[in-house]
Amino acid sequence: MKRIFTSLAAVGLALAVYAADGNTSVAGTPLRVIPIPENIELEQGVFTVPEQGMTCYIEGEQTEDLTAYLRHFPLKCTRVEKAGKADVVIKITDRKPRKGEAEDGRTAEGYSLQITPKRITIRAAGEAGAFYALQTLLQMTEEGRNRRLVCCTVDDRPRFVYRGLHFDVSRHFRSKEFLMKQMDAMALLKLNKMHLHLTNGTGWRLEIDRYPRLTEFAAWRPNRSWMDWCEAGTRYCEQDTPGAYGGYYTKEDIRQLLAYAEERHIQVIPEIEMPGHSEEVLTAYPELSCTGEPYRHSDFCVGKEATFTFLENVLTEVIDLFPSEYIHIGGDEAGKGSWKTCPDCQRRMKEEGLKDVDELQSYLIHRIEAFINSKGRKMIGFDEILQGGLAPNATVMSWRGTEGGIKALKSGHDVIMTPGSTCYLDYTQDAPFKEPVSIGGYSPLEKVYGYEPVEEGLTEEEADHLLGLQGNLWSEYITEDDHAEYMYYPRAFAIAEIGWSRPEQKEYEDFRNRSLGLIDLLRAQGYTTFDLANEYGERRESLAPLEHLGRGCRVIYNLPYSPQYPAAGETTLTDGICGGWTYGDRKWQGTLEDFDVTVDLGKVQPVHYVGATFMHSPGAWVHVPQKVEVSLSVDGKTFTPAGTAWCDIPDDVPKLLLKEYGTVCQGEARYVRVHAVKNPRPGAWLFTDEIVVN
Repeated sequence: MKRIFTSLAAVGLALAVYAADGNTSVAGTPLRVIPIPENIELEQGVFTVPEQGMTCYIEGEQTEDLTAYLRHFPLKCTRVEKAGKADVVIKITDRKPRKGEAEDGRTAEGYSLQITPKRITIRAAGEAGAFYALQTLLQMTEEGRNRRLVCCTVDDRPRFVYRGLHFDVSRHFRSKEFLMKQMDAMALLKLNKMHLHLTNGTGWRLEIDRYPRLTEFAAWRPNRSWMDWCEAGTRYCEQDTPGAYGGYYTKEDIRQLLAYAEERHIQVIPEIEMPGHSEEVLTAYPELSCTGEPYRHSDFCVGKEATFTFLENVLTEVIDLFPSEYIHIGGDEAGKGSWKTCPDCQRRMKEEGLKDVDELQSYLIHRIEAFINSKGRKMIGFDEILQGGLAPNATVMSWRGTEGGIKALKSGHDVIMTPGSTCYLDYTQDAPFKEPVSIGGYSPLEKVYGYEPVEEGLTEEEADHLLGLQGNLWSEYITEDDHAEYMYYPRAFAIAEIGWSRPEQKEYEDFRNRSLGLIDLLRAQGYTTFDLANEYGERRESLAPLEHLGRGCRVIYNLPYSPQYPAAGETTLTDGICGGWTYGDRKWQGTLEDFDVTVDLGKVQPVHYVGATFMHSPGAWVHVPQKVEVSLSVDGKTFTPAGTAWCDIPDDVPKLLLKEYGTVCQGEARYVRVHAVKNPRPGAWLFTDEIVVN
């Protein structure tokens, strides 16, 4: 049941108040806030924000961060010493959780907000709750543009303790000013975790005193564009090289970021990637790789003790700098290939009784976790850290779907959900033909908003280990800051509401309307956002069944499809269902081989056209075929060529495209063979959704 209680009379009153000014929206109420508060009661009356600004009284201990924030609060708010003279009274009780409440920070983030004609009163158990009440006020006033607030009472607290956004500053460096700007938006949305992906093969972004080559050399490359850098051979360069692109945060930069984050009740979580994605380290310090050769390896050598000396030294400096409860160690996509032949790795495996390289990776993860725990911190890793056995206290960030997260929950581990299909914000959010370049995929606002982290089948005890969720934006194709903002907003709104509000409160149309208002607010503050008002939406052909001669006919696979992308199996290509904008929608069928099938029409009949649509999404290694050959047969044995359609899309076109290969035929046939010759690039995928015969 939706826990928003409001009378029709009160809503009517709110509308009437604004109708007098020609405004018929429910402005000035918490009904427009994102994330939607837990309980709302609208009441009679209006509080008018004074033109000269408000006065504020704060009661409670340990209010330094709140006092500092109020100095630059967008609504002018002057502190006074007596509650009776204040427009806004903030009471911080510092109360402990009630019986049955989890001691996980959510109590301190909750608040009550009461607006009467004469005064605004905020009550909270901690500074964070009072801060979030102020963010609710900010949205209600549209950052001060609206001075009339409908009287109401709001009782609110978050659903999850972890509500995060991820910033990939390795592939493309972002200034501290950019990150501070995003913290303001995060605070408005009540998001409380900023995950900084500081290291990757594309660049090291944090000053480490003991290892200066990480920032003198491994933080710089000769190409601004990630794609150009890859084409040029992924080489690094010295900081003083003319045209060098990159950057890093000094320790003073980080201290400034952390102070800014603390005022906004945001925890900044640093990530130091290991054991894979470490090409930049292993080129700056090649002795940490299996062969000691630069530009050859991406995985640390787990067999060398020097690797652990390096990692522990780096983590010591990171832990000394960041007060975060968590340290993220990545752990994803390690190739492990060199470990199989490396004498040091093989010696380590023998000494430790490890049966394979997965257990060798687990050895590193266990050892690093023990070190992090010894410093009083907790470790987070992507779900690959499950391979070979999960470290005892590790928190799992589940990105390859939710299976890894569910497995970790059932084993009693804390989990943060960030499944790629819904929480990866580097996927395009609208029709690719109108969107900027992205890595591929399709994740519109409605799809993100529809994600529910607590899956059926979890016990209450298992679900208690689900800390929350995070939106991830990887920036291979996102060079510019305004492009990054465009990808975050409004989808970060959905991440925020899923993390804060109760699932029974979620209604997409209402959320979309609120998002349109918040988009206007962010744009007025200088943010770049997606144009939700003019959203094109899903591929039109995928919205209704397609009728043709081949629909429902048997398909004979001369070459098999990949079990990784089966779609609907052997009925996929003639079920009349066209795919959408992403190959992951279970309507596109994929193969790493040529595509070669025969459609049995059931009887001999005239055939005038044969066609199939293929996908081009180079960021995901999906390429259209070189050519598609169509041939016809009466008996299924002797086939006569009917036509060939050729590729006319250059390989280097970065955007997602859908290419229809069709040929006009003149003949009669029962059997129609379609053979697509794949792109010769190693690892290239072929995806198609329907063979159309008419």
